[in-house]
Amino acid sequence: MILVKLGGSVITDKARPLTPRRASIRALASALAGLREPVIAVHGGGSFGHYWSVRHDMHTRADEYDARGVATVKDSMARLGAIVTGALLRAGASPYPLAPSSIMRRTRADTAAIRDMARVAEAGWMPVTYGDALWAGGRRSFILSGDRIMSMVALAVRPRLCVFALNADGVYSDPSSREVVPEMRAGQGVSTGDAGMDVTGGMARKLAESARIARAGIDVFVVNGNRPGRITAAVAGKGHQGTLIRGRRVGGRAARSS
Repeated sequence: MILVKLGGSVITDKARPLTPRRASIRALASALAGLREPVIAVHGGGSFGHYWSVRHDMHTRADEYDARGVATVKDSMARLGAIVTGALLRAGASPYPLAPSSIMRRTRADTAAIRDMARVAEAGWMPVTYGDALWAGGRRSFILSGDRIMSMVALAVRPRLCVFALNADGVYSDPSSREVVPEMRAGQGVSTGDAGMDVTGGMARKLAESARIARAGIDVFVVNGNRPGRITAAVAGKGHQGTLIRGRRVGGRAARSS
């Protein structure tokens, strides 16, 4: 099984509010539809959910955020989700959209529901979920990032590998030179300069969640989502152009997830 995150900076124009990058979405949908093993897809919010999150000062910590802001974030993410699943359907895949609330118990992952999502993938559909604003109990809510969903799903179902498709060629050793680190270990320190505002933590959050996944013994590829062929090549084991975060193994075996 493959777990893929389609970054918001790839599927939307983050410089223009509520603007999908439809050509990029179509190309990514075609690449995912062509994969010959079960796939679970997660996508970010880009100029949809992130745009409204910033405007309403919402964050990943649970708090009493503006109710209209929560509703607006959820509406925008449902709209973006429909664009992504529509493209997958037209590309020949059988997407199975799932609201992120279906795999959560308030602020905690619902492991049983996540494992059911994996069974849906194994049965022939492609589950698709996304970062969103969720209820945390009472008047509180929070932003659940797509990156956090990636680590929750990975630790619950242990896919063969995870792919983060970003608007960058990989993890840079130095953002100013844009020199890509071809391979790294979980938790290895690198520069994480990230342009623009991202309430879910930008590249730093992606690296933190990737490290959680890799520490469980699961390889993670960070690739340029604007070149979908790199996803296909990485999944097929035909080399990779990007950054491989190698899963930690103990005694030749993948480490157990906690």
